[in-house]
Amino acid sequence: MATFLKRFASDESGATAIEYGLLASLIAVALITAASTLGNNIGNTFTNVAKNINK
Repeated sequence: MATFLKRFASDESGATAIEYGLLASLIAVALITAASTLGNNIGNTFTNVAKNINK
């Protein structure tokens, strides 16, 4: 039993998987935020172009 507890305490594979999961989620949030901002800016640009064409 003591050997099992020592091996369990020194096993870091679960922690590594959690770290990769957190890193992937942070990257996803950054990409979503950037895409949303870029989409809004492109939409505003097309709106301005359409307004100027109609003048």
